[in-house]
Amino acid sequence: MDLRMPGLRGARPRRLGAVVAAAVVLLAGAGTWTAVASDDAPAVHRADRVMDMGGGVRIDTSYFTAGSDSDRRPAVLLAHGFGGSKDDVRSQAQELARDGYAVLTWSARGFGRSTGKIGLNDPKAEVADVSKLIDWLAARPEVQLDKKGDPRVGMVGGSYGGAISLLAAGYDDRVDAIAPAITYWNLADALFPNGVFKKQWAGIFINTGGGCDRFEAALCEMYDRVAEAGEPDAEATTLLADRSPSAVGDRIKVPTLLIQGQTDSLFPLGQADAAAKAIRANGAPVDVDWIAGGHDGGDMETSRVESRINSWFDRYLKDDKGADTGPAFRVTRTGGIDSTDGAATLRGATSDTYPGLEAGQREVALTGREQSFDNPAGAAPPAVSSLPGLGAAGGLSQLSSLGVGVSIDFPGQNARFESAPVADDVRITGSPTVTVHVKSTSEDAVLFAKVYDVSANGRQQVLPGQLVTPLRVEGAKQGKDVTITLPAIDHEVEQGHRLRLVLASTDLGYASPVTPATYTVSVTSDLKIPTAPGVTTASAGLPAWVWWLPLAGAAIALALLLSGRRRTAAPSAPDPDLAEVPLQITDLSKKYAKSSDRYAVRDVSFRVEKGQVLGLLGPNGAGKTTTLRMLMGLIRPDGGEIRVFGHAIRPGAPVLSRVGAFVEGAGFLPHLSGRENLELYWQATGRPAEDAHLAEALEIAGLGDALARAVRTYSQGMRQRLAIAQAMLGMPDLLILDEPTNGLDPPQIREMREVMIRYAEAGRTVIVSSHLLAEVEQSCTHLVVMDRGKLVQAGPVSEIIGSGDTLLVGTTTPVDEPVVEKVAALPGIVSAVRTDDGLLVRLAPEDGSAQRLVVELVRLEVPVESVGPHRRLEDAFLTLIGGSA
Repeated sequence: MDLRMPGLRGARPRRLGAVVAAAVVLLAGAGTWTAVASDDAPAVHRADRVMDMGGGVRIDTSYFTAGSDSDRRPAVLLAHGFGGSKDDVRSQAQELARDGYAVLTWSARGFGRSTGKIGLNDPKAEVADVSKLIDWLAARPEVQLDKKGDPRVGMVGGSYGGAISLLAAGYDDRVDAIAPAITYWNLADALFPNGVFKKQWAGIFINTGGGCDRFEAALCEMYDRVAEAGEPDAEATTLLADRSPSAVGDRIKVPTLLIQGQTDSLFPLGQADAAAKAIRANGAPVDVDWIAGGHDGGDMETSRVESRINSWFDRYLKDDKGADTGPAFRVTRTGGIDSTDGAATLRGATSDTYPGLEAGQREVALTGREQSFDNPAGAAPPAVSSLPGLGAAGGLSQLSSLGVGVSIDFPGQNARFESAPVADDVRITGSPTVTVHVKSTSEDAVLFAKVYDVSANGRQQVLPGQLVTPLRVEGAKQGKDVTITLPAIDHEVEQGHRLRLVLASTDLGYASPVTPATYTVSVTSDLKIPTAPGVTTASAGLPAWVWWLPLAGAAIALALLLSGRRRTAAPSAPDPDLAEVPLQITDLSKKYAKSSDRYAVRDVSFRVEKGQVLGLLGPNGAGKTTTLRMLMGLIRPDGGEIRVFGHAIRPGAPVLSRVGAFVEGAGFLPHLSGRENLELYWQATGRPAEDAHLAEALEIAGLGDALARAVRTYSQGMRQRLAIAQAMLGMPDLLILDEPTNGLDPPQIREMREVMIRYAEAGRTVIVSSHLLAEVEQSCTHLVVMDRGKLVQAGPVSEIIGSGDTLLVGTTTPVDEPVVEKVAALPGIVSAVRTDDGLLVRLAPEDGSAQRLVVELVRLEVPVESVGPHRRLEDAFLTLIGGSA
């Protein structure tokens, strides 16, 4: 369960520990170390302290700052996940410090080097600790104050750390903004949903905490009692509810960014929905972001999420009115898999308002007679939906998001009700509901409700998110109507598929009655599915020809563009010395916002020659797509210059007719066929039909008979191939491809590789941005590596892979992270990254020495087995960016 992940000020609630600053005693202070992210990044200073919370409890903290101590800045409290420690959030703390915040991390009671019993965010313990940490921040000379004793402070954390962020905002009104991630609103509802004991996750809680004895006595006794009974009692429910953010929901009045996971059977989306409604009711701004990961695995979207959190704090802690905090609602959608590495391809859908879980309800009729099924003795064998605790190591929810059915329902232990095939594609966004009649031979019945997406041929059924709704029906012996709210999901049901409601008597993750019983159920209403019509997928914008006509030099679009920009300065004259150079970028810079000091791209310079296939590499947030968008004339740089064949780039520049591009997908007219879309696009350019090389482009696309079908029937992979074909129409002199292999299968990826190589051999130039390092290594002749908006290295692939300044140090045993940090801090060392085989060490060009490195490794007692240059692009990439990918 470990997650490595000034605003509205309402009436002041009663503060925990009214006079506690004096009680925070500095017991021990470690030395301060400095880390430098890049040549211009400010040094980050860290000071470790152990603070006395009273009652013999000592909390281990780390304090991060960058820049001058004389400059006052807002503070951020950064909390860790359950089972972790302050060390888990160190990298995020460093980034926040570089962005101008004073950041305090700490290990919660019972974790890391902190003492005390685990209280599951007890208001009298863990929450009170936070108030004392805020008191300490209020006394720091570099921390901005709203008034004496009241620092400007935000809180962020994942899971356990997310809950303490919410709780602190409710108990201490000095908290000014929060960004909790994949956490709970009501822990009792999370572990005892609808009166059913979530036994697997509860057991993981206890084991991850180190055993029952590590918890407060009341919690340990509660767990033993509920585990033995197999169901929660009122005392247990009250105990957990009182330690939940919902207990102080009416007192949380600060700007809140709620990040919740779609692959999460522990804290599902409904927890964030309840939080959003309660906090918004208090008058505070609330944004909601559903990510592709969660406690059951998936993609945590770390880089994007951290960037959005930083912007949230820039707006509400720094009062930066220009900070882009993102949409009111965003959901990440999975568009298939990259068959080379198995990674899911992701895209965002947004709305200007949070739709909740019931927007745009559509009724779907279910058929099926009244059915009886058994709860077997001992509740075994149990049905399988999720596998709690596997997380990123192989959670079933990741497979279900990719269309792979992995659930198990045993015959005779469930009832099924099914819809007719859906007439068109339908996107479910929210919680479906249905009313059923339940009768049992026992007094109470425990059911597990789930809705499957069943393929047109009936051979495959997928349980979205691997999520089920457990339900305890009391008084079922006499028969009872029950309305079931199914788990909140975001899932597209394709045309011709059916929806299947299954009511099962068992589930592996939950406790079911061990006494045999027979349940009889029937459906008494249609299935109501929310469609959230206001949520639109990011790629569904204007048709492709609206975006790309300027790039093709269309006369009409150019005239419109120029007439709309009468005040634009005259373009620079062409540079004759660069007339044969496809691309020259000089000192290119772009800020996130004009009033911001943060750069998406900063001082980037490189040159691309004819015949090259250039790979543009970097982790998420490195500035790759921003650079490409400036190159295409879609956005203007804040500084520097881009020249294509000697001509300065500006929106609508005629030279862009020599450029073909595929950047983050294209939109198409959905009612036209694939071929018609391409032909319409080319007609709009005004160029002769024979110049389109349409047959060659279509052969590359590999769409076959689908070219005659309407684009609205295309899958994501088919749209991707069509967009690439469109970019290649006319065989442009410079072809730009941003993640071109997303949605393609291995043969098509190989074909794309061959196409890029053929382009270069014909004297044309290709620039490709991709995360598939093995593919880049095979396809590209040259590389440009970016990180945090800056150029890290550029040159031929062979030189970067075999660069003499990067060494692979083989070790007989794995190297501990503290030792890696010591190696990275050695004179003459730029970076050190741990690998499965040892260390990747990058030497400084001026004073780095392999001989000196070996001497220092021996001194640090690193078990060196071999030292030599590395040969893989993946190794080179990780070394160049310092492991930040």
